[in-house]
This record gives sequence, structure tokens and C-alpha cells, in this order.
Amino acid sequence: MARRSAWGQRIAAILVIAASCLGEVAVISLLSGIPASSYQIDWPLPFGPALFSADHLSTIFLFPLFLVTGAVALYSVAYWPAREKASAGRLTFFLGLFAAAMIIVVMARNGVLFLMAWEVMALSAYFLLTTEQQSSDVQRVGTVYLLATHTGTMALFVMFSLLRGTVGTFAFPATHALSLTVPVATTVIITALIGFGGKAGLMPLHFWLPGAHANAPSHVSAMMSGLMLKMGVYGILRTLSFFDQLPVWLGWLILLLGAWSAINGIALAAGQRDLKRLLACSSIENIGIVFIGIGLALVGLNQHAPYLVVCGLAGAFIHIVNHGLFKSLLFLGSGVLIHGTGTREIDRMGGLARRMPVTSPLFLVGSLAICGLPPLNGFVGEFFLYIGAITDGIVAPLPLAALVAPVLALVGGLAVLTFVKLFGIVFLGSPRSVESAHGHEASAVMTGPMMLLAGGCLVAGMAPVLLVRLVTPVVGFYAGLTPQDSAQVMGQIPLVALTCANVLLLVVILAVGAAYRRRLRTSPRSQGSTWGCGYLEPTPRMQYTGTSFSEMAVSLLGSIVAPNRRRPTLDTPIPPADARFSYETTETVLDRILIPVFRVVGTAFSYLRKVQHGQLHIYVLYIFATLCVLMIWKH
Repeated sequence: MARRSAWGQRIAAILVIAASCLGEVAVISLLSGIPASSYQIDWPLPFGPALFSADHLSTIFLFPLFLVTGAVALYSVAYWPAREKASAGRLTFFLGLFAAAMIIVVMARNGVLFLMAWEVMALSAYFLLTTEQQSSDVQRVGTVYLLATHTGTMALFVMFSLLRGTVGTFAFPATHALSLTVPVATTVIITALIGFGGKAGLMPLHFWLPGAHANAPSHVSAMMSGLMLKMGVYGILRTLSFFDQLPVWLGWLILLLGAWSAINGIALAAGQRDLKRLLACSSIENIGIVFIGIGLALVGLNQHAPYLVVCGLAGAFIHIVNHGLFKSLLFLGSGVLIHGTGTREIDRMGGLARRMPVTSPLFLVGSLAICGLPPLNGFVGEFFLYIGAITDGIVAPLPLAALVAPVLALVGGLAVLTFVKLFGIVFLGSPRSVESAHGHEASAVMTGPMMLLAGGCLVAGMAPVLLVRLVTPVVGFYAGLTPQDSAQVMGQIPLVALTCANVLLLVVILAVGAAYRRRLRTSPRSQGSTWGCGYLEPTPRMQYTGTSFSEMAVSLLGSIVAPNRRRPTLDTPIPPADARFSYETTETVLDRILIPVFRVVGTAFSYLRKVQHGQLHIYVLYIFATLCVLMIWKH
């Protein structure tokens, strides 16, 4: 229907928005204490009944899922209009299928049903990612994504098969029902980390993520980064909830993987020149922060440190919700920038704050939130992690946990560097290209969803108690604490002081901004040329580029970013010949390890092609020789 006219696309968007609103109401009802209902379908397949249900753990993932899906449905009407884009019908169909599959993943309580929804989600994402099939880059990253996602699915097949062999049914075990003394339990956990960790973008299984998120349509990138990555986190949390007690090494392993992902992810982001690739690499960092919280909680559970458990889980769950808001906001903002300038290369933008007066402050809100700066929501989740690590790392006998604080500080500093570079190069200064000079604002249909998400970032930051109420039932459910115990620990967190500080900071920012604008209006204006550093005619090319801004940090982190520099060779200085310097960031795991390995394997197997001649008598000779060898080996 969406292919026939714009009305079909609009009707589809309206249906998705209505479904999202109803789903959000249901989630809020569940969080307010209304008991959940279960639905069972007795399908004819020999895998047990298909059971659906939503518990506290499900709701924490459904909340941002419904919110972002509704916003993206409205945004897509203007960003990918059916009147101009022949692929709008395909995109609309798979976008709805993608969202529905994620909802079923979160609500499925049967292993086979879960895998079916998981595969539909993965394939829908592939068809969405490869919407622009004519691009060779899109085809390449689509193939990489397909290989990565099905490698992870194979690990999940092993995991669910082992679970089936252990409990005797494909139905999910009850919470804390399995004992780790079962020999296969460790294998279940490892395969879950591989299968779900790859989908979450956890290093070193992240190699598919930067290319896939960068080359998908921007609103698809918003759903992939803001929502689909969380399905991997959900899968790991759901699997771990099956066991009554987890080993302490698992907590430290997840903590180390999270810290590694956070540092390496933001280091990769700092070196990027591609707007969407930068945002994609930043998602690896944020997933790492989520896993740091989960690791802290698992260590706390094993060491009977309830404060560390509550702070770790609360920080992880709050960051899951927050990342869904500000990362979706930033990807939708990237779509507006690409729509207005026709490029996604940061070094070709500049001076867009005046040309995009609505997008600019909304993008700034998302940039500040993702840096974890107050008074926005990104600060709230990390605040819990800081409190948990510092308090229990020093007071309780877990001094190593205190190292999380400097890791988070390092990640936060690199995030500030990265997003100051991004916002400064894109929105400030002078246009660096003709496309940027003619940049224009998007319609209200595109900026409206961004306002909704930016408002969510601001409200969650100004009223962190709302986020705490959202995650408290989930924390108690997952940690095995009673509501009273969970509320008692939560009561020790200085939320009132945090709220007052955020409100006061916002008031100061608004007051300073208002005073500055008033001074601009009342002060006499004069015009003059910008100081040109000794040059008579400054040009936009003399401004800092994204590469030069972060060059020092990228040099220090060269082993992670692995930049590929091609320096000019001056063979004929007189007369001077043309010379060119190129700078390209590479991805260590994919470009330096996996692709060379696959090339070697491909070269080795290429020799086997010589035995394929296409001549029947040669094949008959092969069969005869094989039979002779088998007969000799047998006797």
C-alpha cells in the first residue's frame, strides 16, 4: 500500500504510532503494579506451546522501544517519502516487521519462538540496511552484517539446545531455577556472551556495527543503535537470570569486556570523519558502560554487597533507557544534516547553526547528554555507577571495583572531546563546502520527533526520580531483593541533591544565555574581518577540521584507531608537482585481523578450484581414485 501513494505510507505511520502509544500505556501500567498477563498459543510445531509474557525485565526494554518506534515512524514520512523514493514501500514494510520482531523477542518465553523472532529481527535489519543496494559500500557492509549475525545465531542455537537438554523443554526456565553445578552451564553462559554480545556490539564482536549503522538510512540507524543493540543486552540478562548463583569470574569478565568496549569505542569515534560512523562507534562505548554496570552488579551479588548490586543494575538499566533516547535523537539529527547538506562527511560541513536554528539546539542536547554531562539524562546513569564503584570499592573489600571510576572518567573525557569536535565542526565556523553553504532546515515532521526525544532527555535529567521509579522494580526483580530492601538501598542515593543541582544548573545556564542574548541585542554592532593569523584573506579552509581537532588524541590512541596515512612523495621539487596526503581511519578487528585472515583462507582454497574442470570423465576418475583409496584404507 505504501508503494502506491504517500497516503499508504502515512496510514502505515499512523498505525505504528497508535500501536506505540498503546504499548507505552501498557508498559506504564505494568510498572505501576498491575500484574502481567501471559498468552499461550498451542501451535502444531513440536517445540512446546508458544508462550508470551512481559515481566519487569521486559518492560525496561519495551519502554524505549515503543517510544522510539513511534517517533521514527513519523520521521520516516518526511525523510524517506514515498513520492520521491521508490524503495519507500519496502522500507515501510520491513521497519514495521523489525519493530514487531523486537517486541516478540522481549516477550517470548519459548526458545524456538525466541529464535524465530530473533532471526526475523536480524533479516529485517539486513533488508533495511541494504535499502540503497546500488552502493558497493552498502553491499559490503550488508554481507559483513549477515555473516556476523548468523555466526551469533549459530552460538544461540548451541545455547538453546543445551538448555533444552538440561531442563527437558524449550520453555524458558524460571528465574534462578538452574544451578551452576550443571556442567553445561558454563558453556551456556559463554555461548550466550558470544551470540548476544555480538548483537550488542560488545568488543571484539563489534566489527559489523560501524559500517552497518553508517550506511543504513538514518531513521533505521536510530532503531538499530537505540533499540536493536539492546536486544543483545536483554538476551544476556535473560540468560543469566536462569541461574541461582553466578561465578565471580563472570562478573569480572563482563566488567573487563565493558571497560574495553567503552574505551576502545570512544577512541574509534574520536578519529572518525564520517558523521554516522562516529555515532555508531560511540554506541560501542555506551554499550560498554552498560556492561560495566552489569559486571559491577554480578561481582556485588557474588560478594554479598547489596549497595554495589543496586547501583550497578540501576546504572545499567538507566543507561539502557537513556541511550535509547539520546542516540536515537542524534541519528535522527544526522538524517536532518544529510538531508540538508547532501553529505555525511564532517569536514565538508560547518556554519550550520545559523542555517538550522531548530536542529542545532536539539543536536546540542543529544551531544551533551551522550557525554554524561549534567543536567541531562546521560549523567544520571553514570552517577549511579560512580557512587557504586567508589562507595563499595573503598568501603567493602572490593578495591578493584573502585578502578571503574577512573575508567568512566577517561571515557567521559574522550566523549567530551569527540562531541565538541562533532558539534563545533558541523555547526560552528564557516561553511567548508558549497553543500554546507546551502544547508537548510528540515520540516516539522522531522524535527518534531527530535523535540520529543530531546524533551525526554531533559525531563529524565531534571527529574532522576522518574528514572529511578522506572528501574527500581527491575532492580529488585533481577537482584532477588524484596521491594522494601530495594527501596531502602535506593533511599541512600542522594537523589534530592542531584535533582536540586541539575535544576540549579539549568537555571544558571538559561540565565546566562538570556543575559548574553540581551547584551547582543542592546550592544552597538560593528563589522570587521576575522583575525587571519597574518593571512590577508582568511578562507574556510583555514579552519580546524575534524581530523586536525582530534589529531593529538588519535595519535595517542593509534594502536586502537589504527589510522592509515599516505604521505606525499616529492619526486620533482622543481618545478613542483602535485602531491596528495590522505588520512583514513581503519577498524582494527575487521580491517587488520578478519579481512587479512579471510584473504589467506580464500587464497588457500583457491587452489582447490583447479580440481574443478567441468569435464565429466575427470570427475569419474576422481570417484574411481577415491574408491580405491577407501578400499586400501579399509583392508
